[in-house]
Amino acid sequence: MVDARGRERLWTGPQGAVVAGVFATAFLFAFESYAIATALPLVAADLDGLSLVGVSFAVMLAASVVTMTVSAPWCDREGPTLPLLTGVAGFVGGLVVSGTAPTMELFVVGRAVQGLGSGLTTVALYVLVGQAFDERVRPRVFVVLTSAWVLPALVGPPVAGWVAETAGWRWAVLGAIVPAVLAALLLAPALGTPGAHADVRLRPRRLLLATVAALSVLAVSVAGQRGFALWWVALLTALVVAVLVVPPLLPPGTWTGRRGLPTVIATRGVVSLAFFGIEAYLPLALVEHRGLTPTQGGMFLTGGAVLWFSGSWLAANVPALADKHRRVRLGVGLVALGSVAGGLVLVEAVPLVLLVLLWPLAGLGMGMATSTLSVLLLETAPAGEHGAASAAMQTNDAVVQAMGLALGSAVFAALLTRSSETAFAAVLGASPVVALAALWLSGRLRER
Repeated sequence: MVDARGRERLWTGPQGAVVAGVFATAFLFAFESYAIATALPLVAADLDGLSLVGVSFAVMLAASVVTMTVSAPWCDREGPTLPLLTGVAGFVGGLVVSGTAPTMELFVVGRAVQGLGSGLTTVALYVLVGQAFDERVRPRVFVVLTSAWVLPALVGPPVAGWVAETAGWRWAVLGAIVPAVLAALLLAPALGTPGAHADVRLRPRRLLLATVAALSVLAVSVAGQRGFALWWVALLTALVVAVLVVPPLLPPGTWTGRRGLPTVIATRGVVSLAFFGIEAYLPLALVEHRGLTPTQGGMFLTGGAVLWFSGSWLAANVPALADKHRRVRLGVGLVALGSVAGGLVLVEAVPLVLLVLLWPLAGLGMGMATSTLSVLLLETAPAGEHGAASAAMQTNDAVVQAMGLALGSAVFAALLTRSSETAFAAVLGASPVVALAALWLSGRLRER
């Protein structure tokens, strides 16, 4: 079935059920992300675990690094279906543990189990897109993936907040099981998607490196909280370990900007750090320096989420943006421009309306750049190695973002003792510089 422009229909075509499954799986992670973030203050208060709030985020990210490495050869050998369904099942198991946890420590354990499930699922999802859809359709499928985050971004926080305040935070957490079951049912048509290499096996050395990398990511995140003596020793040690063990898990040259696939992976990691580095501090800066309420400050992020989807849609549907490499550079450039809004928050003479218009440009650029980089990843990966390439991209994203945000947290806390303006200026001013580094990397996407 084709649409009015002669393109294969996604939702009502022969692969419509798979598209619905991809959407539901992405929606699951988006809904859970916003539900947990909204309910976490109530969780910490009820379980007396405020000191473990940061760890609850870090442990999920760290655990996913291990199973990403497991998922890659599993997908390339047997196809993405079984890893995907196993990951969703593990994710649900983690939700059950967290949602019924009597202590904050057990809540954190549940988050770790969720991370194990998400690592399997995120890699398998990319492999499924690579195997089930041809190159012409993939950009539109990534638009579907992006769109799954828009509705949770708009309604997730108020709905999860209402459930947490009326029925209790446990129901807000356990409520994510519903989209998980729906996702598993909708993914059923993908059963039987074959693997490309029956002889692919997980190398024990890679699993060991991934485990050490996960522990270093967790250590960087925990040390960045500055909650114990000699935290800076732990932070530096973890950073050194990560620099040593992570590159062997990635295509050679990823951290040195080698052209082709390595730069595709590196560009996505760096531009994501630039965006989320602003997003982590922008609402707080608006509250502290512009007198906005927390709700008003949070609304700034909504514009970025909506424009993210718009950028992804434009990348897949506008003929003038057909050149993928130029599309990435345009997207990264918009992120660099939009990220300037962070620093301008501290300039009282700059009207808020300008910030309202400027920050969403970063979301527009992220949608355009990251969806295109995902397409380039599947195109430049060697035949039959979509799993390995997807795992490398997800691992790099997790490590780069965790290390960058942890370092930012440590710098922010250190400078906060001097003045609030200095602390915010340091972390918000760093993101445009990081975005410019991503812009330089994007110029090396084409292989000579």
